Amino acid sequence: MDHRTRQRIASRYDGHLQRCYVRGKLASDPVYVASGAVLAGSTLPLLDIGCGIGLLGQYLHTQGHQAPYLGLDRDARKIATGQRAARRAGLATMVDLRCADVLDLPPTRGDVALLDVLHYLPAADQLALLKQAALHLAPQGHLIIRNVLREGNWRFHATRVEEFLLQASGWIPGGVQHYPSAAELREALEAAGLLVRIEALRGRTPFNSYLIVAQHVH
Repeated sequence: MDHRTRQRIASRYDGHLQRCYVRGKLASDPVYVASGAVLAGSTLPLLDIGCGIGLLGQYLHTQGHQAPYLGLDRDARKIATGQRAARRAGLATMVDLRCADVLDLPPTRGDVALLDVLHYLPAADQLALLKQAALHLAPQGHLIIRNVLREGNWRFHATRVEEFLLQASGWIPGGVQHYPSAAELREALEAAGLLVRIEALRGRTPFNSYLIVAQHVH
């Protein structure tokens, strides 16, 4: 993503600090480019579960992705922030953001995104959400998950420190509940009839992040 695109997206958000956050996030986090690559050419509606301030929807639109985007998050502050940014960009009808619990999903089917969501839920709720996400996939849809995975390496421990600081700042109320392993996610998704691909996705960050892409077996 080029500097001008990052600047354009950041300018839609509130205040200097928030705009700096958006610019930094888009510059350093590879999940937006990776998600755009998976969704390239898709005309299916995208359900973004745990969408935060709606950055994925903003990014995809700048890349020419015209499919309907619905973002859900239980944090009303983040949803309000994202809604204001969407209005400033003239995208209020394209980037639909709603305050809702991640386990209370609307009856839509298409592509599904779960970016940095699962570890903020207890293990049992993670499994329930993965089952629900699979049910919301269209036959040709992609389930895109980016998450920290539990492993015994320095990246995982660096992630734990970062998550502690996020919780202390109030940005993530409640904090981490359970870090899943790759085996846990693969087992749950394969049980739902999905073909699963897992690969490292760290970019310029020190964190133990992975991209998990799942599709129906055809």
